[in-house]
Amino acid sequence: MEKTEEMVEEKKGVEGEVPFRMLSSSKGRKKPTVDMNQVVGTRDILFICLDTLRYDGAVHEQEAGGTPVLNQYGPWEKRQAPGNFTYPSHHAMFAGFLPCAYEAKNLTDRELLFFPKQIGMGGRGPEGSFGFSGSTIMEGLEKEGYDTWCVGGVAFFDKRSDLGKVFPGYFKKSYWNPSFGCGVKDSAGNQVDFLLKKIEKADRDQRIFLYLNIDAIHYPNYFYLEGAKKDSMESHRAALRYVDKELGRLFEGWKETRGGAFVICCSDHGTCYGEDGCQFHGINHPAVNTIPYKHFFL
Repeated sequence: MEKTEEMVEEKKGVEGEVPFRMLSSSKGRKKPTVDMNQVVGTRDILFICLDTLRYDGAVHEQEAGGTPVLNQYGPWEKRQAPGNFTYPSHHAMFAGFLPCAYEAKNLTDRELLFFPKQIGMGGRGPEGSFGFSGSTIMEGLEKEGYDTWCVGGVAFFDKRSDLGKVFPGYFKKSYWNPSFGCGVKDSAGNQVDFLLKKIEKADRDQRIFLYLNIDAIHYPNYFYLEGAKKDSMESHRAALRYVDKELGRLFEGWKETRGGAFVICCSDHGTCYGEDGCQFHGINHPAVNTIPYKHFFL
């Protein structure tokens, strides 16, 4: 019996590592758009999740000029959501598996900014990726001297339940209060106000990794569209326009107070407003599984 268990474990190890070895090969791989080894340790890193933002809604506002702040930093990329609702998506992203290219056919089509060294490959990550030790990006960056912050939005970050404490527990410092919640029309503005005060008091020689969960686009969002009584794609886009203005304040304040930063900005999943009879998210539908992504330097 013992011999059988050992053989099973050995087989698992071989099968688990072989696909990831493909990532270290340069053959057929696109050149990375950024070398994270040049970023980590030299700049603050902001990971901003526009919770529930759909790709089509983001592109509509991009082309209509409704998001002038985000438009400054390049067009949205079409990507695959790591999960169909907040919880699975964030477990993947916090482990380094950010949304991958929509056209990706295999592992080598994925640009990894962060690579969990313990996953295999003898600790070697693909070109441009930062290999981290630990179970999350945050744990790896803390070992590099970063102070890790979480400013929550949706209930998975509110610390009011055992489930709501899981993600905040991955950070050295985590913050949430009811004014950041989904049902508050000024939630994004309240989050930005809070952060601008926090960075004023922060040690400027201490590098920060900030995760910000913006939930204004998550339902309910009807109150961003004048006269609306229920959520719709129109109110979804109106919420994005509101968020864009608040991000402008955050970016300007961060530059003035702390200098430049590297920003990852994306959605975790989309949502449905009646397409094919589907509502909300937590289901697999193109409107849920297709999301916008971009990264850039302030």
